[in-house]
Amino acid sequence: MTTTTEATEHAPEEPARLNWYKHAPEVYKAMVVLEIAAKKGLDPVLTELVKTRASQVNGCAFCLDMHTKDALAAGESVERLVQLSAWRESRHFYTEKELAALALTESVTVLTDGFVPDEVYATAAKHFEEAELAQLIAVITTINAWNRFGVTCRLVPGHYTPGMLGH
Repeated sequence: MTTTTEATEHAPEEPARLNWYKHAPEVYKAMVVLEIAAKKGLDPVLTELVKTRASQVNGCAFCLDMHTKDALAAGESVERLVQLSAWRESRHFYTEKELAALALTESVTVLTDGFVPDEVYATAAKHFEEAELAQLIAVITTINAWNRFGVTCRLVPGHYTPGMLGH
């Protein structure tokens, strides 16, 4: 018996549930300003790792598309992006500082598990100066807000090009 593997066509693309930025342009503009301010002074690769990990946890396909592309454009490796969802088992791919940022990202993102644990915060504080830590917390908070817009409005992934205006 012979079998052939044919490329399956994807179903026609569904439009986004709501083009929220069209209907709330002032909110969108404020989010962009917040985004720019939040990431000031942080390493772009670390920032994209954090945004990608939060987007994985939140299941935001639109933001995953954007931030994996931005991470690659910033010099991140495919291997580290592939391992990101299993970072605890793939610790050797990341620096101690990155691991602290990823743990903090998950703790801030998944608040249903309780408050951010003292040990997670203390580890992050050990690796980041206070101003840098404040910026990191701002990036984590901002990507979580973007994820909520993306998931709720079912923004469609696959059309983002690095360098486009976005978050």
